[in-house]
Amino acid sequence: MTTETTRTGPLAGVRAVALAGMGPTPFASMLLADLGAEVVRVARPASRRARALGQTEGMAAEHDLANRGVATVQADLKSADGVRAVRRLADAAEVFIEGYRPGVAERLGLGPDVLLASNPALVYARLTGYGQSGPLSRQAGHDINYVAQTGALHAMARAGEAPRPPINLLGDYAGGALVAAYGIVSALLSARSTGRGQVLDAAMIDGVALLTAKIQGLRAAGRYRDEPGTNYLDSGAPFYDTYRCADGRYVAVGALEPDFYREFVTRLGADLSDWPDQDDRANWPRLRALIAEAFAAKDRDEWARIYAGTDACVTPVLTFDEAAEHPHNVERAVYERVDGVLHPRPAPRFSRTPGVEPSAPDASVLDLDELLAEWTSPAARAQSA
Repeated sequence: MTTETTRTGPLAGVRAVALAGMGPTPFASMLLADLGAEVVRVARPASRRARALGQTEGMAAEHDLANRGVATVQADLKSADGVRAVRRLADAAEVFIEGYRPGVAERLGLGPDVLLASNPALVYARLTGYGQSGPLSRQAGHDINYVAQTGALHAMARAGEAPRPPINLLGDYAGGALVAAYGIVSALLSARSTGRGQVLDAAMIDGVALLTAKIQGLRAAGRYRDEPGTNYLDSGAPFYDTYRCADGRYVAVGALEPDFYREFVTRLGADLSDWPDQDDRANWPRLRALIAEAFAAKDRDEWARIYAGTDACVTPVLTFDEAAEHPHNVERAVYERVDGVLHPRPAPRFSRTPGVEPSAPDASVLDLDELLAEWTSPAARAQSA
């Protein structure tokens, strides 16, 4: 038995162990697996019902895309045998990922002090919402809470309206999993050159705050207002917003620069003789109304044809299924259907070491003893290479 198929990608040869969790932890595991790492997820023994249905976390396994490319073993972390088995996996890995609240891994006997003492080159990634320190570190939360904590959620609102959560793309995935994966790969580079691993404190609030760097600079320069919906990029500007068309569907407009804006308004087909100037903030409400009136006269796809091939920065707002069928996305293979399920393909793209082709998540559970017999330590693998 082997977990290793012919894996491609810049992380081929890297072995990672991830304690099963929700949100950012599995997505970070998927990102590593997409780029060739051999990732094993340690799940608690499934209930009889879940085993019968082939489910993970209440979802059919083939639909849980964050587990694609990731193998699964089961271990009872409340038993001494289960903990010993996970320690042996960590001894043979270069990366260990956990998403528990601070102190939980230590209570299980799987804290960084224990695992790094046995495997000094291990990269131990701790992926949480509030981080390993601070008064909120042990508090429960979800994406919306972490994004709110950074100030970013306050900015995600139209003028006079309530903030709108960005699904869970910003906290869990961008500020959490993506930043954690970047940190893991950086720590791997260091560990391979020095022989010394380290602990990553990857907090979603840190990652989301990092994403606001440009906005913080604009605020300091007096070019960004803290009142939501009054700035260029937060729906305040009428030429950077979405508009409803005659068929009830929408277009997205991003005509910020003067040249792009000029092309945008020219192709609207309206009488522009008395339209306000683009930079006349006092008349932005009137300009918005004029643009909305123009877009309401035609269907979305007709506007898409009018603006096709131009620099007006006007794009139809597509559904996920429409996006999968758009000619540009098709040519680049942005999405791929696997057994009828729409998968986003691995990103970024590498010229010499392409990532792993998307595949349906594997519902099977590997035999833990067989896996332990197969895995050897990174040092032993290096000696035999």
